[in-house]
Amino acid sequence: MQVKTAIITGAAQGIGKAIAFQLAKDGFHTIICDLNEEKLVTAKQELKDQGFNCSTYVVDVSRRDEVFQMVDDVVNNHGGLDVMVANAGIVQVKPLIDITEEDLDRMFKVNVYGTLYSIQAAAKQMMKQKYGKIINASSTSGKRAVELLGHYAATKFAVIALTQAAAKELAPFGITVNAYCPGIVGTSMWEEIDRQMAAYLNVPVGETFKNKVDSIPLGRVEKPEDVAGLVSYLASEKADYMTGQAIVIDGGNVFS
Repeated sequence: MQVKTAIITGAAQGIGKAIAFQLAKDGFHTIICDLNEEKLVTAKQELKDQGFNCSTYVVDVSRRDEVFQMVDDVVNNHGGLDVMVANAGIVQVKPLIDITEEDLDRMFKVNVYGTLYSIQAAAKQMMKQKYGKIINASSTSGKRAVELLGHYAATKFAVIALTQAAAKELAPFGITVNAYCPGIVGTSMWEEIDRQMAAYLNVPVGETFKNKVDSIPLGRVEKPEDVAGLVSYLASEKADYMTGQAIVIDGGNVFS
């Protein structure tokens, strides 16, 4: 029986690494991808220490040729592609009036172009198979924008639009496309958001993060494993009839 394969971008740390571990536990051969080769090596060793085999690729998702080459390599080496998790993303804290052309280019090339290239490359193979699951990283910021994260939120709104359009276009080929929308997750990304907001708002480091966590109805910070559990479901046969959805997982915060 052929082992199913799953590609996870931005998988060297944080949410992406948690997703890679969860899908490995679910029986997938995971292909973990990131720009940070050193952290990829560490993540691969951690998976190996727990008895899981995986492959690694150093890839810049903002470069279309690199994404397509990675998928071609995976298909050639493993015979197919079952799941693509377009998790890679970046964030920047900045008032809208200060955002530069360079800021926009970088944010959109990683978060939007990278997601689109991942969808395209995966779909190219999955359309041949007549099966596959594409799972994209959005955010609660893709549902409700907040101050100082306007251009980041714009990219996450865009990811939801791409998810909905791809779901309709790829449904005839047996491919589902969904997105996950995390909230305040205890990762290095939120540590960076907190540091940047502290500087802009002239408050102590840690105060913004604490205030955000205190507002969560379930009473605790979100863990990467919480997000990984949702992705595990979306990657499974249990979610075969779900497509075009952008699912919020944030402890109830976005609607509180």
